[in-house]
Amino acid sequence: MPPNIESPHQVPFREAVRVWLRIALLSFGGPAGQIAVMHRILVEEKKWIGERRFLHALNYCMMLPGPEAQQLAIYIGWLMHRTKGGLVAGSLFVLPGFIAILALSYLYAVLGNVGAVEGLFFGLKAAVLAVVLNAVVRIGKRALKNWIMLAIASAAFVAIFLFEVGFPLIILTAALLGYWGGKRGMTAFEVGGGHGSADESVLSDRDSILGEGLPAHASPNRQWSLRMSATLLLLWLTPVVLLLAMFGSENVFSQIALFFSKMAVVTFGGAYAVLGYITQEAVQNYGWLAPGEMLDGLGMAETTPGPLIQVVQFVGFMGAYREATGLDPLVAATLAALLTTWVTFVPCFLWIFLGAPYVERLRDNRALSSALSAITAAVVGVILNLAIWFGFHVIFAEVGEWRFMGARVLTPNLESLDVLSLLLAVGAMVAIFHFKVGMIKVLAGCAILGVLASLVVF
Repeated sequence: MPPNIESPHQVPFREAVRVWLRIALLSFGGPAGQIAVMHRILVEEKKWIGERRFLHALNYCMMLPGPEAQQLAIYIGWLMHRTKGGLVAGSLFVLPGFIAILALSYLYAVLGNVGAVEGLFFGLKAAVLAVVLNAVVRIGKRALKNWIMLAIASAAFVAIFLFEVGFPLIILTAALLGYWGGKRGMTAFEVGGGHGSADESVLSDRDSILGEGLPAHASPNRQWSLRMSATLLLLWLTPVVLLLAMFGSENVFSQIALFFSKMAVVTFGGAYAVLGYITQEAVQNYGWLAPGEMLDGLGMAETTPGPLIQVVQFVGFMGAYREATGLDPLVAATLAALLTTWVTFVPCFLWIFLGAPYVERLRDNRALSSALSAITAAVVGVILNLAIWFGFHVIFAEVGEWRFMGARVLTPNLESLDVLSLLLAVGAMVAIFHFKVGMIKVLAGCAILGVLASLVVF
């Protein structure tokens, strides 16, 4: 990319850094809330980018694996200030959440058996269950507009809940089905993606600071794309290869690097969609966490800024804290948190820098849009599976399995019902669904009630 191309606007890079940091610190509430924050600041307040271009970038990010909100920040940062803009916007989007979850992880590992700490996460679990159910309803209302989409969601739920089909296979199948439907011109697949559109009268591309034209640095440049992609690919995979070569595949750091690198490729549909698969592997296969601890980690991610998928940092932290040999547990856990974050988020920069210069060609591609719609429908079924799994482990102390003809059915022990958890969960659901209380307030309220309960019960 020629270094002497001038920016097509008058937004100083220093001001952009301050704005991206502000967005990062305010990015609570999962992808929907984070995207809303970006829209409010970048489109409505700063008027950097127009509505249509903002939504077009969002739709592209929705088609990629990984956290779409962070990728949207990378995309717009790159659009405004070239490569350095994308790197700064994407890095700052993750940094506050990384620091917050790392601090909470230390607290959890060192003081997890203290009554007040147990009570804090006890309350958060109940609230997280309500938040996940709300995600099912919110995404379902947007995605399940006809019987085909409802059938895809139902099939995805049955596949993962009863037959434990892998999440990547479900997403791939849905994408191929949607692509096929789009190629055949089937309107049932043209539901659309994204997290809802804002009022298009807010700001036209022409009236934005960036304007409606394509910046010179945003034109497709194969040499730049290949050079950036090769650099990011090396940054991403070099630690993975070195760990495997030095310590073998059974080492906890090698397992973390390899597993979460795989997740970076298949995390379509947002964090909720893939959490069920991550939980299955982290709890049942690797033994890094207990079922309830995964809920604790999700509670951390829900109450801190940044992408919800940042919960994987907690998973890596606890895995190395318990399994690393030859290192102090907290040192090993800190290194694992850094490693998990690295292999999870570096690929996000790769996807954007590789594809963003060509994204204009995808604007009117019906087949790709239909594939996205089918993926979104499948995600509803996957999140419903996650909600039921969480619900059983929040409300019941003991959950077994019953298997019949290849199907697996979760069977909670009714005698192990935790009445207090049930009451907190129901209260959180009523607050969210009936009274429309904000997620942060619900999480904070349940956390406080959990701490108060710990003073009496724990």
